[in-house]
Amino acid sequence: MSFKIPSIPPTTNKTIRFPNDLIERVESLIQGKDCTFSAFVIAAVRAAVEEVEEEQNKSSR
Repeated sequence: MSFKIPSIPPTTNKTIRFPNDLIERVESLIQGKDCTFSAFVIAAVRAAVEEVEEEQNKSSR
């Protein structure tokens, strides 16, 4: 098994304002886990985008 150096996907910085209560809820969920706030938000947005795309595909049939 050979080691492969992982590549980091290209990223762009975006500034987003979150309501304080939502920040607190996310931070509570990830506390004690090997997860950053950014990683959580990225995963949540990916899941939301996939769900919306699936719904759009269903309605366009």
